Amino acid sequence: MLAAGTLWFAGGAAPAFAGDGSPVHVLLNSAFDNRPGELVDIEVQGVRERGDVTVSSPVFPHPVRLAPREHAHHGRPAIAMTTGPGTYPLTVRAGGRVVAEDRVEVKPSRRPAFTAALPGEVLRPGERLWVSYDDLYPGETGQSFTVHSPAFRKEVRLAHDPSSADWNNPRLFSGSAELPQGVRDGTYKVTLHGPGGRVVDEKPLTVRAARPGDRDYVGRARGPAFFGTSPASGPEDARDRGHRVAAGGTVNVLWRDRAPDPGEEERLMATSPAFERPVRLRRDDSKAADGDDPRYFAPARIRRGLAPGTYAVTVASHHGRVRKVAHLEVTAAAATSGGSGTGGASGATVAYVAGGTTCGVLAAAGVGVLLRRRAGRLAARRALGGPPSP
Repeated sequence: MLAAGTLWFAGGAAPAFAGDGSPVHVLLNSAFDNRPGELVDIEVQGVRERGDVTVSSPVFPHPVRLAPREHAHHGRPAIAMTTGPGTYPLTVRAGGRVVAEDRVEVKPSRRPAFTAALPGEVLRPGERLWVSYDDLYPGETGQSFTVHSPAFRKEVRLAHDPSSADWNNPRLFSGSAELPQGVRDGTYKVTLHGPGGRVVDEKPLTVRAARPGDRDYVGRARGPAFFGTSPASGPEDARDRGHRVAAGGTVNVLWRDRAPDPGEEERLMATSPAFERPVRLRRDDSKAADGDDPRYFAPARIRRGLAPGTYAVTVASHHGRVRKVAHLEVTAAAATSGGSGTGGASGATVAYVAGGTTCGVLAAAGVGVLLRRRAGRLAARRALGGPPSP
């Protein structure tokens, strides 16, 4: 909690002012929701006097000197572990003179708490699990904690992150584990180990794949489907059969899913023996996707020199529990000039863009304008798999 404002002299009779008459402000972050051992972020603004700026309170073992920074003084002292519940005064001094006062409220200590999942929470295979251990309690001193479970690939190390949202708790240790995609349904033990490998605590973890009726049931995925890469082609034109692309060309792979699993967007892939490499599908966040099921697509490059034929394209989603296959027709590479610099690459994109390059080469060879235009049309039709025009 953050308290901010113009503070008062002892007795509350008048506001606090610096030596030049400007008011002194004290900002206390986490001043009203502390346990013993937690940090209090203190910033004092408006002090103009020379000399140390210090803060004292019965909750601190000794007066705290604040560090100067631009237009303010700052510090993060810890409340003594021996402090009992209650409200305590806090005094700010500058150059030995009291310039502001406030108060700090302290709540009772809590026993150490190990958290692996919320009560009743069910996790899916492949989902990420956050684990934490809060032992801000008198007498706790361990600095190394690990978590083990048959549901994990490997042990999880818990560490304190002073830059996290829980900066004020110096004894909050956390880490994460991704459940394997193939983990079986069941209830697993999650065990916390402290220094020397001793068991500190255990928690149950329930893992279950989605089933009919669940919001994230796997039966809502559609695809893969294919559409061209020209500006005139878009996801609305995608089809899961009959799409043709020339060897060396490019095709967009489309996937739709009304309810993707957590983390799905980071690892959705399309694979095929026809592709130069697996393709990571990206979420379509454009305005054109409004009102549609979440859709993902990306361009896939067809291998050069690939024999004409029908090739399977596979997308695995929902952590491998859904696997769908569509077939893409690959035609012979469209004819290109060896001097064009394209390396024989062709396809929908090349048919529209590289046609000018082909024309330029033919012109250099002395072919007439009419023949160049006809050659460009024939190349485009061959790339799309259609018959030549008369």
